[in-house]
Amino acid sequence: MLTPAVSVTSAVGGIALTVPRLSSNIGSISIGFLVALFLLQRFGTAKVAYLFSPVAFIWIILLLVTGIINITSYPGIFRAFDPSRAVMLFVRTKNYDLLAGVLLALTGCEAMFANLGQFNRLSIQLSFGFLVYPALVIAYLGQGAKLITDGDAVIANVFYASIPGGAGKPLYWIVYVVSILATLVASQAIITATFSLFQQVINLRSLPPVRMRYTSDAIQGQIYIPSVNWILCVGTIVFVLIFKDLAKMTNAYGFAVATVMFVTTTLITIQIPYVKHLPWVLAVAWFLFFGFLDGLFWGASLRKVPHGAWVPLLVGVVATAFMFFWSWAQGLADQFDGANRRNLRHFISEATEPILQSPVTRRNLRLSPNNGLDVTVQDSIDLPTPDVEEEDYVSNSGTTPHPREESKLYLDTGDTKVLLSRMSTMAIFHKLSSGKGVPHTFYGFLKQWPTLPRVVVFLTVRIMPVAHVEKEDRYRVTKVRSLPGFYGATYMKGYRDKFNVDVSAIVELITVLELRGVESQEDATSIVDEIITAGRSATHIVPHYHVIARRLIIFGAPIINWIRRLLIEDVYRSIAYVFPETVTWLQAADEIIHVGVTAEI
Repeated sequence: MLTPAVSVTSAVGGIALTVPRLSSNIGSISIGFLVALFLLQRFGTAKVAYLFSPVAFIWIILLLVTGIINITSYPGIFRAFDPSRAVMLFVRTKNYDLLAGVLLALTGCEAMFANLGQFNRLSIQLSFGFLVYPALVIAYLGQGAKLITDGDAVIANVFYASIPGGAGKPLYWIVYVVSILATLVASQAIITATFSLFQQVINLRSLPPVRMRYTSDAIQGQIYIPSVNWILCVGTIVFVLIFKDLAKMTNAYGFAVATVMFVTTTLITIQIPYVKHLPWVLAVAWFLFFGFLDGLFWGASLRKVPHGAWVPLLVGVVATAFMFFWSWAQGLADQFDGANRRNLRHFISEATEPILQSPVTRRNLRLSPNNGLDVTVQDSIDLPTPDVEEEDYVSNSGTTPHPREESKLYLDTGDTKVLLSRMSTMAIFHKLSSGKGVPHTFYGFLKQWPTLPRVVVFLTVRIMPVAHVEKEDRYRVTKVRSLPGFYGATYMKGYRDKFNVDVSAIVELITVLELRGVESQEDATSIVDEIITAGRSATHIVPHYHVIARRLIIFGAPIINWIRRLLIEDVYRSIAYVFPETVTWLQAADEIIHVGVTAEI
């Protein structure tokens, strides 16, 4: 929220040098640009993205040219490369707060790197190392030269006042227009990166699921999240309205950027030994050097908390606390889901034993369904195993006999046994957490509707530690050994992949699995026809938890139970009703059935 507010307001503020009477309208003009920017988000960035690179390129070239011209007024500015000058400045002034101002020269870097996921490493290294970084350094050297030669004349607005030719000249207006466009491009990068970040955090179940729209068929990372967009819009406008004084806004901005830099350095320190598996001494050396530098800037910006920096601090604390709360509550719900799994044979029984055929192993069987996916089932597949009961399931690489005759199944409710008729449909029961056994919703579904679909799939979703999973690697299917028509499946998706269960791919794998134990071509054709017919009317069944707080018997139980009841029943339950798990799914609403479950967590 701060990057668009500060960037656009600073760029628009240049109008005050040529038209002073508009100084009081800078905030209103900035809000107009920002509202227009957020209104355009629903159309996606694909249609206007081709303008971003030319604008950024022209902006960098203008900075380079103006910097070179300004340096000619005082070539001695190159002595600024001597680090002893910076040390002597603080020794002479003994003013640690100056670092908070120096930090503002680094702000904006987060916009430069916020949305680089669509570029490869070499393009980033070449563009930044040979154009962007040199241009920025020369631009700052040029502004420093003008401060030395014309300090009193340019100190009010160093950037615009140091433009060669002076205010109101042709170059001034060119720079003014391009600067506004450049800040809008930078703001767009931050907004797009925020959408992507929210998608990843939601996939990790650390925030409530919200509706997402994918705005590009070619680039999967281009998404639009309406609720996040309008929260950013309102927050940005509020910042512009609250911070009438641009100095206070820059204090808040500087503190936010300094905090991001220090946190990033800390996370990289953790990543070095645990992700990169490099020696701990390298991680310590990294943190001692970069952590020291970032700590100096963060400490200086921390002193600005009473002068505006309290706003991002408050926003960050609230956001972090909510993410911890949501992860905790979701963890309790997942624990309930895992603890209430049941074994199929404990409540479903067969009236007669089916007649079995001799197993025939069919290796490397290829099918080409309507979706064009070419699947090969080999002896072993290096993929995660679905969370199923080992005694009930067989692997898709096995040769278990296929039941030739379908037996009658009964639901055991404890007192009576209810005959379960079979329908020529397919039901996918979603297991929202890992663990053995079938989900609690399956038993609840059968009690309300005592009938069984021809194909029953218990689906577990796993978020893999990669951005995207290839289409042919997304599904692993196993078959229930003791009951016909039951299967376990694992859906593996990257943390940036959209949630979209491909029913045709699951049907294909089930068909391949069933055909491996069939001898006659007639039986094979009948089985394939039954499964494909059932797959045409697939329904997704998910739990709808009505959570209640479990009473704890511990020291201080009355207070702890009151707090837990407030957080779980009043806060978490209310938010979970508004933002159900299925809101991010691409499946149609009429393909989803919610089964109510009372969950004591």
